[in-house]
Amino acid sequence: MEKERCLLVAVQLSGSKDFNDVEELGQLAEAAGGEVISSIVQNRQTIDNRFYVGQGKVEEIANYVKELDIDTVIFNDELSGSQIRNIEEVVEAKVIDRTTLILDIFARRAFTKEGQLQVELAQLKYTLPRLVGVNKNLSRLGGGIGTRGPGEQKLEIDRRRIQEKITDIQRQLEELGKVRETKRKKRMRDQVPIVSIVGYTNAGKSTLLNALMEREHKEEAESKKVFAHNMLFATLDTELRRVKLPGGRMAIFSDTVGFIKKLPTQIVEAFQGTLEELKYADLIIHLIDINDENLLLHKETTTKLIEQITDKEIPVLTVYNKVDKILNHKITTVSTNNIIYISAKNKYNIELLLEAVDTEINGMKGFYSLKIPSHQFKTYYWLYENRLVEDVEFDGEGVSLKVLLYEDEREQYEKFITGGKNE
Repeated sequence: MEKERCLLVAVQLSGSKDFNDVEELGQLAEAAGGEVISSIVQNRQTIDNRFYVGQGKVEEIANYVKELDIDTVIFNDELSGSQIRNIEEVVEAKVIDRTTLILDIFARRAFTKEGQLQVELAQLKYTLPRLVGVNKNLSRLGGGIGTRGPGEQKLEIDRRRIQEKITDIQRQLEELGKVRETKRKKRMRDQVPIVSIVGYTNAGKSTLLNALMEREHKEEAESKKVFAHNMLFATLDTELRRVKLPGGRMAIFSDTVGFIKKLPTQIVEAFQGTLEELKYADLIIHLIDINDENLLLHKETTTKLIEQITDKEIPVLTVYNKVDKILNHKITTVSTNNIIYISAKNKYNIELLLEAVDTEINGMKGFYSLKIPSHQFKTYYWLYENRLVEDVEFDGEGVSLKVLLYEDEREQYEKFITGGKNE
């Protein structure tokens, strides 16, 4: 299938610290199946109310559309319905904005029932106030980028039916939310801690989750593998995986939707039920691509969204990923208590990361020498299955062993301890 030929347009406001990243917009366009032919950035004092860019620039865009055979013009900011209508009348091509583009990608990547409903809700909420502005134009545009989901199917229905559809989707999401709440309460009863992996899109969250699974059971990991690809929003649906920590206790790692600069408010609102899982996390892993040219900006974007979603202080472990791309350049990446450098792809420092997670969640641990009498072998079998055990020796009285115990469980095994902690 031939890709849509796209022209990117952005405005850089003078004096603004917010850099309009056209390169990222291009990556989004490619993730939606488009081909970026060219881009235009205009420096302005303010956004034009009629055309977003100046009228002269719109005419220049129209010339580009004809000369380069452009199918779709993509603007790097949210446009009003009237702006879209005004621009399309001049350029005579499909016009979409950054929000529509992101919603389109989400529509492609949502595979679960809940994810699909969340995306459709976001699209409908975005469409509703723009019906007057865009209905006339989109009716003649056909399919392609920006028209997926409720786009071409729903734009001919009136506001009342869209509102009814929004209400119905919200009801379905509430029901699915109750199921999620039940599962969450069960996890809390079982006292299994939650570790949420968050980060800018394409930081490597899914690759990290796969690396954690492959560490224990390769055969099982293959069946539970999460789709991971070097593109923006490669995965959308939240994934949960149980992982055994170095000390033997279990934790559930969750992979959330990737964040991005100017993440549409409709997406944040629609995915509130999924994103609120962050509120119940015992630890957040903030995963960052160490090779990202806009590392500081993307780190700040993710941090702000975490603060927006969570309403309590949750410990955050900062993890820089993809160091395999820089180690050859002799860049020193020395991990500390709160900052760890890894390569999820090459599984570099994965054990170090899990050790840090284990300590943060469960506290300190150390090896103890135990002597368990024969009539209490049930205790030995449990420790053998659930804790790291070394130097096992059986005799007529029972079994001697060294076992890695957490500080908060030492008292439970105090009567068996014969030797002190050896960390």
